[in-house]
Amino acid sequence: MKNKIQIFASALFLAAIVLVSSCKKDETIIEQSYANVLVTHTSPDAPGVDLLVDNSKQNSAALTYPNNTGYLKVTSGTRNIKVNVTGTSTTVIEANLALTKDMNYSIFAVDSVSKISAVVITDDLTAPAAGKAHVRFIHLSPNAPAVDITVASSGAVVFGNKAFKEYTAFTPLDAGTYNLDVRVAGTSTVALVLPAITLEAGKIYTVFAKGFLGGTGAQALGAEIIVNK
Repeated sequence: MKNKIQIFASALFLAAIVLVSSCKKDETIIEQSYANVLVTHTSPDAPGVDLLVDNSKQNSAALTYPNNTGYLKVTSGTRNIKVNVTGTSTTVIEANLALTKDMNYSIFAVDSVSKISAVVITDDLTAPAAGKAHVRFIHLSPNAPAVDITVASSGAVVFGNKAFKEYTAFTPLDAGTYNLDVRVAGTSTVALVLPAITLEAGKIYTVFAKGFLGGTGAQALGAEIIVNK
């Protein structure tokens, strides 16, 4: 009788092993993948906004001009992106964006509030070479003419002839402190002075023109710097 019990127990044990092994083979491991999305409010006269991804609110407080969210992890794939007037269901920007796993994106809410739209850019965050920083420029002042970004002391053009909504690639520059001028493209007319901009080695920056030409207070023509990485 004892031998029969031992045989029966052994059979059950072997059956359990087979069952567990079979279950493991049938399991499908679903790995969640993400993209990184940074949203910046650059519409000078627009109110604070909320960011919704597939109707799920991403920010805890209103995103106000000219601030940004920092990079947010968003499930990759085609996502519905909405920008709503904060605390309401009023959508001012909506787009379905295809987001690739591990890629980085910047979304800028641009133009005056009556014409608000989005500029979407894929961000190349490849690390700069030793002693270098990467910098790009985006023209986001709705009524300013095309501009050149120049070195103040020499007039050497760093970024040339960019009109509203146009932007450069990330460009390597020597780390250091720069005094720059924003000039009407192709002229020596200085529209905006950008003094003492410090670029750290290994860092990646976005510089964008903001505000209205002739604007006052918070809506005055100016520039903002984002540290992308």
